[in-house]
Amino acid sequence: MVYQDIGLPLSRYFIYTGHNSYLTGNQLSSGCSEVPIVKALHDGVRVIELDLWPNANKDAVEVLHGRTLTSPVGLMKCLEAIREHAFVASPYPVILTLEDHLTPDLQSKVAKVNTHLDHLTIFFSFFFLHLLTMVAASIDGFSLAQMIKETFGDMLYVSETENMAEFPSPDDLKGKIIVSTKPPKEYLQTKNDNEADEAGVWGEEITDDKVAKTTEEKVITDDKYAAAEEASAVAVDEEMQEAETDKKTQHGVDNEYRRLIAIPLTRRKHDMDQDLKVDPDMVTRLSLGEKAYEKAIVTHGAHIIRFTQRNLLRIFPRSTRITSSNYNPLMGWRYGVQMVAANMQGHGRKLWLTQGMFRANGGCGYVKKPDILMNNDPDKLFDPTSKLPIKTRLKVTVYMGDGWRFDFRKTHFDKCSPPDFYARVGIAGVEADTRMEQTKVKMDTWIPAWDHEFEFPLSVPELALLRVEVHESDNHQKDDFGGQTCLPVWELRRGIRSVRLCDHRGEPLRSVKLLMRFDFT
Repeated sequence: MVYQDIGLPLSRYFIYTGHNSYLTGNQLSSGCSEVPIVKALHDGVRVIELDLWPNANKDAVEVLHGRTLTSPVGLMKCLEAIREHAFVASPYPVILTLEDHLTPDLQSKVAKVNTHLDHLTIFFSFFFLHLLTMVAASIDGFSLAQMIKETFGDMLYVSETENMAEFPSPDDLKGKIIVSTKPPKEYLQTKNDNEADEAGVWGEEITDDKVAKTTEEKVITDDKYAAAEEASAVAVDEEMQEAETDKKTQHGVDNEYRRLIAIPLTRRKHDMDQDLKVDPDMVTRLSLGEKAYEKAIVTHGAHIIRFTQRNLLRIFPRSTRITSSNYNPLMGWRYGVQMVAANMQGHGRKLWLTQGMFRANGGCGYVKKPDILMNNDPDKLFDPTSKLPIKTRLKVTVYMGDGWRFDFRKTHFDKCSPPDFYARVGIAGVEADTRMEQTKVKMDTWIPAWDHEFEFPLSVPELALLRVEVHESDNHQKDDFGGQTCLPVWELRRGIRSVRLCDHRGEPLRSVKLLMRFDFT
């Protein structure tokens, strides 16, 4: 059940966020499909990421992890899957983040001219390819915008203003799909910055020396020079006549596409002071990679907290996480980061924390940030690294467990005897609260009775997650996994509870449960 106030601006919530949502496995060679997108939406994920690339023939849009061996999936399959499944698990908005590699790729797609061409051929090659590129960019720009509009229809949220002074609330956006990406000109600028030093880019003057060198000192006759100059004059006249038309056409493409971008992504200036500067008249979204963010919280932790009080910040896993592993999401939540992107294709303790956080608030995908992260008084600004007074103490008693005998084969844990189970219980939160403890091992039983009490002092219970794991002790090899769960501490209720455990992917086990007691002092 959704019980938190859901009528505040989007920036006031942690939002369930996926990374490379279309991948079926690892980041390097797995397949791309709409299936993991559907699963993520059914699990309550509210931010879906698609990487858009032109196909080999440059006549269609594909979704894939660029510059890897991943096999592509068609964009329409992904958009239709989002339309059909967006609100199965939650009525609150789905944010579609697009890593759009179409616009810069098409706008700057100028031939790397063969080095054995003469001046005349070079000129016409550049001129006509430039015109073709502009036409292709126009067609693809309108095509992408139309695909999104026609697929989502009334579900698509279009902002009334280009620069919002404040984000709307999840309640205002119920049943809506929101596009968030860089505006077209931002992509072009980013591309130009990256390729500023490349030779032969359209618009760069090609000197006689460069041509002479690349054509291996080929002699060009005076007649060809004259022909090139004459052709140049004609081309300039034609280009001047068509320039205004091209400009209007491209402006139309930009406006058509730009209107769909409800949450624009700000292009990084690579100056953290400038990147995290708060504009009192406009809100935006910033995106930081894991490595850049880790550095930023050391040097600009307070800036991040202030920035995320009004603006959206997304962080995403570093590219070296080829196996789709994840970082600790709490390093984002501690500083108010709303979109802590996770590789849903992977599994492990870091993903369990993400799944645990978003069990809160009825699993709707939006969890209200604690008030301590919204205080902008310089003297009271939250510092997650500081030593804070203890607010409460959580007592957890693990009485017993059962259900493994129904969900696992008799020889799954031990071929010769019943399993030897132990439980691990702990807290994930701010550094001062984080700890992990365990019970004794109960030998040779399918129904272990530990009757063990733990006590956890908590300074920031609003950011604390209770971790519970069960393992089977093995003296000869790695201990076997017997189930896990992760629960938001602020939603725990006093008393004795039956707690269901999940498998390593976060899916609930059919029968395995623990009998536990929770109390606060």
